[in-house]
Amino acid sequence: MSDGPREQDDQQLAVVVAKPRSQVAIESLQAEGVYDDTRSVTEWTEDSVAIPVTTPPQETQFREVIRQVGERRLRTLDDHLRERGWTDTEIDAAPGSWAVLGSVVLVDIGDSPRPAEVGEALLALHGEAETVLARHGISGEHREPSVEVIAGDGDTETVHTEHGTRYAMDLAAVMFSPGNKAERARMGDTVAADERVLDMFAGIGYFTLPMARAGANVTAVERNPTAFRFLVENVMLNDVDEQVHPYRADCRDVVPGFAEEGRADRVVMGYYEAHEYLDSALTALAPGGVIHMHEATPDPLVFDRPIERLEAAAAEADRGVEVLDTRRVKEYSEGVAHVVVDARVR
Repeated sequence: MSDGPREQDDQQLAVVVAKPRSQVAIESLQAEGVYDDTRSVTEWTEDSVAIPVTTPPQETQFREVIRQVGERRLRTLDDHLRERGWTDTEIDAAPGSWAVLGSVVLVDIGDSPRPAEVGEALLALHGEAETVLARHGISGEHREPSVEVIAGDGDTETVHTEHGTRYAMDLAAVMFSPGNKAERARMGDTVAADERVLDMFAGIGYFTLPMARAGANVTAVERNPTAFRFLVENVMLNDVDEQVHPYRADCRDVVPGFAEEGRADRVVMGYYEAHEYLDSALTALAPGGVIHMHEATPDPLVFDRPIERLEAAAAEADRGVEVLDTRRVKEYSEGVAHVVVDARVR
Protein backbone atom coordinates (compact mmCIF):
# COMPACT_ATOMS: atom_id res chain seq x y z
CA MET A 1 0.00 0.00 0.00
CA SER A 2 1.50 3.34 -1.09
CA ASP A 3 1.26 6.65 0.70
CA GLY A 4 2.22 8.41 -2.54
CA PRO A 5 -0.56 11.07 -2.50
CA ARG A 6 0.47 12.20 0.99
CA GLU A 7 4.11 12.20 -0.13
CA GLN A 8 3.18 14.31 -3.15
CA ASP A 9 1.55 16.86 -0.81
CA ASP A 10 4.65 17.08 1.37
CA GLN A 11 7.28 16.91 -1.38
CA GLN A 12 6.96 20.07 -3.43
CA LEU A 13 8.86 21.28 -6.47
CA ALA A 14 11.68 23.78 -6.54
CA VAL A 15 14.31 24.76 -9.08
CA VAL A 16 17.95 25.22 -8.17
CA VAL A 17 19.74 28.31 -9.51
CA ALA A 18 23.04 30.03 -8.75
CA LYS A 19 22.74 32.66 -6.01
CA PRO A 20 23.80 35.57 -8.25
CA ARG A 21 20.96 34.66 -10.64
CA SER A 22 18.26 34.27 -8.01
CA GLN A 23 16.53 37.61 -8.56
CA VAL A 24 16.56 37.23 -12.34
CA ALA A 25 15.19 33.69 -12.00
CA ILE A 26 12.40 34.75 -9.62
CA GLU A 27 11.30 37.50 -12.03
CA SER A 28 11.34 35.02 -14.92
CA LEU A 29 9.37 32.43 -12.93
CA GLN A 30 6.82 35.08 -11.97
CA ALA A 31 6.45 36.02 -15.63
CA GLU A 32 5.87 32.33 -16.48
CA GLY A 33 3.28 32.09 -13.71
CA VAL A 34 4.99 29.17 -11.96
CA TYR A 35 6.63 30.90 -8.96
CA ASP A 36 5.12 29.60 -5.69
CA ASP A 37 5.05 32.58 -3.35
CA THR A 38 3.46 30.53 -0.56
CA ARG A 39 6.86 28.97 0.17
CA SER A 40 10.23 30.47 0.95
CA VAL A 41 13.35 30.59 -1.17
CA THR A 42 15.95 28.55 0.71
CA GLU A 43 19.68 27.97 0.46
CA TRP A 44 20.44 24.72 -1.41
CA THR A 45 24.24 24.67 -1.54
CA GLU A 46 26.85 27.26 -0.66
CA ASP A 47 26.50 28.85 -4.10
CA SER A 48 22.85 28.11 -4.96
CA VAL A 49 19.26 28.53 -3.78
CA ALA A 50 16.10 26.48 -4.22
CA ILE A 51 13.20 28.56 -5.57
CA PRO A 52 9.72 27.08 -5.07
CA VAL A 53 7.63 26.48 -8.19
CA THR A 54 4.21 25.03 -8.88
CA THR A 55 5.30 23.18 -12.03
CA PRO A 56 8.64 22.80 -13.85
CA PRO A 57 9.37 26.01 -15.80
CA GLN A 58 9.63 25.97 -19.58
CA GLU A 59 11.46 29.26 -20.19
CA THR A 60 13.55 29.98 -17.09
CA GLN A 61 17.10 28.64 -16.94
CA PHE A 62 17.90 26.45 -13.91
CA ARG A 63 20.35 23.77 -12.80
CA GLU A 64 17.86 21.10 -11.77
CA VAL A 65 14.33 20.48 -10.49
CA ILE A 66 14.14 19.07 -6.98
CA ARG A 67 11.50 17.97 -4.54
CA GLN A 68 11.75 19.50 -1.13
CA VAL A 69 9.83 19.24 2.10
CA GLY A 70 8.69 22.84 2.31
CA GLU A 71 7.13 24.51 5.29
CA ARG A 72 4.41 26.92 4.35
CA ARG A 73 5.85 30.38 4.10
CA LEU A 74 5.56 32.94 6.86
CA ARG A 75 4.23 35.52 4.45
CA THR A 76 5.06 38.81 6.16
CA LEU A 77 7.72 40.45 8.29
CA ASP A 78 5.11 40.64 11.04
CA ASP A 79 4.77 36.85 10.96
CA HIS A 80 8.52 36.39 11.40
CA LEU A 81 8.78 38.95 14.19
CA ARG A 82 5.81 37.47 16.00
CA GLU A 83 7.54 34.07 15.92
CA ARG A 84 10.50 35.75 17.57
CA GLY A 85 8.28 36.90 20.43
CA TRP A 86 7.65 40.49 19.40
CA THR A 87 4.61 42.20 20.86
CA ASP A 88 2.02 43.98 18.72
CA THR A 89 3.36 47.32 19.94
CA GLU A 90 6.89 46.41 18.87
CA ILE A 91 5.66 45.12 15.51
CA ASP A 92 3.85 48.41 14.93
CA ALA A 93 7.26 50.14 15.15
CA ALA A 94 8.92 47.74 12.68
CA PRO A 95 9.66 48.85 9.10
CA GLY A 96 6.69 48.75 6.77
CA SER A 97 8.66 48.61 3.53
CA TRP A 98 12.08 47.66 2.18
CA ALA A 99 13.70 46.78 -1.13
CA VAL A 100 15.46 43.61 -2.26
CA LEU A 101 18.28 44.66 -4.57
CA GLY A 102 20.00 41.54 -5.85
CA SER A 103 21.45 39.85 -2.77
CA VAL A 104 20.95 42.85 -0.47
CA VAL A 105 17.89 43.99 1.44
CA LEU A 106 17.84 47.77 1.91
CA VAL A 107 15.61 49.02 4.72
CA ASP A 108 14.88 52.25 6.57
CA ILE A 109 14.94 50.96 10.14
CA GLY A 110 13.45 54.10 11.69
CA ASP A 111 12.54 53.75 15.39
CA SER A 112 12.24 49.98 15.28
CA PRO A 113 13.50 48.08 18.33
CA ARG A 114 16.17 45.40 17.93
CA PRO A 115 17.38 46.14 14.37
CA ALA A 116 19.46 42.95 14.26
CA GLU A 117 16.32 40.84 14.77
CA VAL A 118 14.56 42.78 12.03
CA GLY A 119 17.51 42.00 9.77
CA GLU A 120 17.43 38.29 10.56
CA ALA A 121 13.67 38.22 9.97
CA LEU A 122 14.13 39.90 6.59
CA LEU A 123 16.74 37.29 5.63
CA ALA A 124 14.29 34.56 6.60
CA LEU A 125 11.58 36.24 4.54
CA HIS A 126 13.85 36.66 1.49
CA GLY A 127 15.94 33.52 1.18
CA GLU A 128 17.71 34.84 -1.90
CA ALA A 129 19.24 37.70 0.11
CA GLU A 130 22.56 37.52 1.95
CA THR A 131 22.92 40.95 3.59
CA VAL A 132 20.54 43.43 5.21
CA LEU A 133 21.53 47.10 5.20
CA ALA A 134 19.90 49.80 7.29
CA ARG A 135 19.81 53.01 5.30
CA HIS A 136 20.46 56.24 7.22
CA GLY A 137 20.49 58.86 4.48
CA ILE A 138 22.46 60.45 1.65
CA SER A 139 24.97 63.25 2.08
CA GLY A 140 27.97 65.01 0.59
CA GLU A 141 28.89 66.47 -2.77
CA HIS A 142 28.78 63.03 -4.40
CA ARG A 143 25.53 62.00 -2.63
CA GLU A 144 27.10 59.07 -0.83
CA PRO A 145 24.92 56.75 1.28
CA SER A 146 25.25 56.13 4.99
CA VAL A 147 24.38 52.48 5.68
CA GLU A 148 24.88 49.88 8.41
CA VAL A 149 24.99 46.10 8.10
CA ILE A 150 22.42 44.69 10.53
CA ALA A 151 22.30 41.07 9.37
CA GLY A 152 23.93 38.61 7.00
CA ASP A 153 27.41 38.26 5.59
CA GLY A 154 28.02 41.99 5.13
CA ASP A 155 28.74 41.92 1.39
CA THR A 156 27.32 45.19 0.05
CA GLU A 157 28.20 44.65 -3.62
CA THR A 158 25.40 43.18 -5.69
CA VAL A 159 23.80 43.02 -9.13
CA HIS A 160 20.18 44.12 -9.26
CA THR A 161 17.98 43.39 -12.28
CA GLU A 162 15.08 45.67 -13.11
CA HIS A 163 12.93 45.42 -16.25
CA GLY A 164 15.76 43.49 -17.88
CA THR A 165 18.44 46.08 -17.05
CA ARG A 166 21.28 44.91 -14.80
CA TYR A 167 22.80 47.28 -12.27
CA ALA A 168 26.05 46.32 -10.53
CA MET A 169 26.62 48.48 -7.46
CA ASP A 170 28.07 48.74 -3.98
CA LEU A 171 25.21 49.95 -1.81
CA ALA A 172 27.67 51.14 0.85
CA ALA A 173 29.33 53.45 -1.68
CA VAL A 174 26.74 54.59 -4.25
CA MET A 175 23.10 55.57 -4.00
CA PHE A 176 20.28 53.58 -5.58
CA SER A 177 16.68 54.67 -5.07
CA PRO A 178 14.13 51.84 -5.34
CA GLY A 179 11.40 54.49 -5.51
CA ASN A 180 12.65 55.61 -8.93
CA LYS A 181 11.95 52.21 -10.52
CA ALA A 182 9.01 53.35 -12.63
CA GLU A 183 10.87 56.45 -13.81
CA ARG A 184 13.86 54.36 -14.89
CA ALA A 185 11.60 52.05 -16.90
CA ARG A 186 9.69 55.01 -18.35
CA MET A 187 12.87 56.56 -19.76
CA GLY A 188 13.61 53.34 -21.61
CA ASP A 189 10.10 53.44 -23.08
CA THR A 190 10.28 57.15 -23.96
CA VAL A 191 13.38 57.33 -26.16
CA ALA A 192 13.52 56.38 -29.82
CA ALA A 193 16.31 54.39 -31.41
CA ASP A 194 19.26 56.52 -32.54
CA GLU A 195 18.24 59.56 -30.50
CA ARG A 196 21.19 61.64 -29.30
CA VAL A 197 20.86 61.93 -25.53
CA LEU A 198 22.86 63.72 -22.85
CA ASP A 199 22.52 62.29 -19.32
CA MET A 200 24.07 65.04 -17.21
CA PHE A 201 24.08 63.15 -13.88
CA ALA A 202 24.41 59.52 -14.93
CA GLY A 203 25.37 57.88 -11.62
CA ILE A 204 25.80 54.15 -12.15
CA GLY A 205 23.59 54.34 -15.23
CA TYR A 206 20.13 54.71 -13.67
CA PHE A 207 18.54 56.26 -16.80
CA THR A 208 21.44 55.80 -19.24
CA LEU A 209 21.16 52.02 -19.32
CA PRO A 210 17.41 51.69 -20.10
CA MET A 211 17.72 54.37 -22.79
CA ALA A 212 20.78 52.74 -24.35
CA ARG A 213 19.10 49.33 -24.30
CA ALA A 214 16.26 50.97 -26.26
CA GLY A 215 18.74 52.03 -28.94
CA ALA A 216 19.52 55.63 -27.99
CA ASN A 217 23.06 57.01 -28.24
CA VAL A 218 23.78 58.35 -24.76
CA THR A 219 26.59 60.58 -23.56
CA ALA A 220 26.68 59.78 -19.84
CA VAL A 221 28.49 62.16 -17.49
CA GLU A 222 29.34 61.35 -13.87
CA ARG A 223 31.96 62.96 -11.63
CA ASN A 224 31.79 60.60 -8.61
CA PRO A 225 34.69 58.17 -9.25
CA THR A 226 33.01 55.20 -7.57
CA ALA A 227 29.72 55.70 -9.40
CA PHE A 228 31.63 56.20 -12.64
CA ARG A 229 33.44 52.87 -12.15
CA PHE A 230 30.08 51.09 -11.84
CA LEU A 231 28.69 53.07 -14.79
CA VAL A 232 31.44 51.70 -17.02
CA GLU A 233 30.97 48.19 -15.59
CA ASN A 234 27.22 48.36 -16.17
CA VAL A 235 27.65 49.52 -19.75
CA MET A 236 29.61 46.34 -20.41
CA LEU A 237 27.27 44.20 -18.30
CA ASN A 238 24.29 45.30 -20.44
CA ASP A 239 26.15 45.08 -23.79
CA VAL A 240 25.53 48.74 -24.65
CA ASP A 241 29.13 49.88 -25.08
CA GLU A 242 28.38 50.98 -28.66
CA GLN A 243 25.48 53.16 -27.46
CA VAL A 244 27.05 54.80 -24.38
CA HIS A 245 29.89 57.31 -24.25
CA PRO A 246 30.85 57.77 -20.57
CA TYR A 247 32.73 60.79 -19.23
CA ARG A 248 34.08 61.19 -15.71
CA ALA A 249 33.73 64.95 -15.39
CA ASP A 250 31.54 67.84 -14.30
CA CYS A 251 28.75 67.99 -16.87
CA ARG A 252 29.33 71.74 -17.36
CA ASP A 253 32.80 70.94 -18.67
CA VAL A 254 31.49 68.37 -21.15
CA VAL A 255 28.65 70.42 -22.65
CA PRO A 256 30.64 72.81 -24.89
CA GLY A 257 32.40 70.01 -26.76
CA PHE A 258 29.23 67.93 -26.86
CA ALA A 259 27.19 70.77 -28.34
CA GLU A 260 29.89 71.50 -30.92
CA GLU A 261 29.70 67.90 -32.17
CA GLY A 262 25.91 68.02 -32.32
CA ARG A 263 23.16 69.07 -29.94
CA ALA A 264 20.96 66.59 -28.10
CA ASP A 265 17.48 65.42 -28.96
CA ARG A 266 16.97 64.82 -25.25
CA VAL A 267 18.66 65.94 -22.02
CA VAL A 268 18.14 64.08 -18.75
CA MET A 269 18.76 65.97 -15.49
CA GLY A 270 18.34 63.36 -12.74
CA TYR A 271 19.56 65.58 -9.90
CA TYR A 272 17.51 67.33 -7.24
CA GLU A 273 19.30 70.65 -7.80
CA ALA A 274 19.11 70.34 -11.58
CA HIS A 275 17.89 73.93 -11.97
CA GLU A 276 21.43 75.13 -11.19
CA TYR A 277 22.59 73.52 -14.44
CA LEU A 278 19.80 74.63 -16.76
CA ASP A 279 22.03 77.01 -18.71
CA SER A 280 24.30 74.10 -19.66
CA ALA A 281 21.34 71.85 -20.41
CA LEU A 282 19.85 74.40 -22.79
CA THR A 283 23.21 74.88 -24.52
CA ALA A 284 23.31 71.12 -25.15
CA LEU A 285 19.67 70.77 -26.27
CA ALA A 286 18.68 71.14 -29.93
CA PRO A 287 15.67 73.33 -30.84
CA GLY A 288 12.60 71.15 -30.44
CA GLY A 289 14.43 68.79 -28.09
CA VAL A 290 13.04 67.46 -24.82
CA ILE A 291 14.39 68.07 -21.33
CA HIS A 292 13.60 65.93 -18.25
CA MET A 293 14.22 68.05 -15.16
CA HIS A 294 14.14 66.50 -11.69
CA GLU A 295 13.68 68.47 -8.48
CA ALA A 296 13.02 68.04 -4.77
CA THR A 297 10.11 70.44 -4.28
CA PRO A 298 8.15 71.46 -1.14
CA ASP A 299 4.57 70.24 -1.48
CA PRO A 300 3.00 73.73 -1.79
CA LEU A 301 5.33 74.50 -4.72
CA VAL A 302 5.05 71.18 -6.56
CA PHE A 303 5.28 71.65 -10.33
CA ASP A 304 4.94 75.45 -10.16
CA ARG A 305 8.51 76.04 -8.95
CA PRO A 306 10.37 73.72 -11.36
CA ILE A 307 8.29 74.94 -14.31
CA GLU A 308 8.95 78.58 -13.39
CA ARG A 309 12.67 77.88 -13.08
CA LEU A 310 12.76 76.14 -16.45
CA GLU A 311 10.79 78.91 -18.16
CA ALA A 312 13.03 81.59 -16.65
CA ALA A 313 16.21 79.84 -17.82
CA ALA A 314 14.73 79.35 -21.30
CA ALA A 315 13.72 83.02 -21.50
CA GLU A 316 17.30 84.05 -20.67
CA ALA A 317 18.44 81.92 -23.60
CA ASP A 318 15.70 83.45 -25.80
CA ARG A 319 13.91 80.12 -26.06
CA GLY A 320 10.37 78.96 -25.37
CA VAL A 321 9.04 76.03 -23.32
CA GLU A 322 6.13 73.66 -23.89
CA VAL A 323 5.44 71.50 -20.82
CA LEU A 324 4.67 67.96 -21.96
CA ASP A 325 4.19 66.15 -18.67
CA THR A 326 4.71 66.42 -14.91
CA ARG A 327 5.15 63.55 -12.46
CA ARG A 328 5.45 63.09 -8.74
CA VAL A 329 7.97 60.24 -8.48
CA LYS A 330 8.04 59.70 -4.72
CA GLU A 331 8.20 61.42 -1.36
CA TYR A 332 11.72 62.79 -0.93
CA SER A 333 11.26 63.75 2.71
CA GLU A 334 8.39 64.92 4.90
CA GLY A 335 6.59 67.65 2.98
CA VAL A 336 8.98 67.47 0.02
CA ALA A 337 8.32 65.60 -3.23
CA HIS A 338 10.64 64.26 -5.91
CA VAL A 339 9.09 65.56 -9.13
CA VAL A 340 9.95 65.53 -12.83
CA VAL A 341 8.99 68.03 -15.51
CA ASP A 342 9.17 66.96 -19.16
CA ALA A 343 9.28 69.89 -21.58
CA ARG A 344 9.98 70.61 -25.22
CA VAL A 345 12.24 73.59 -25.72
CA ARG A 346 11.91 75.52 -28.96
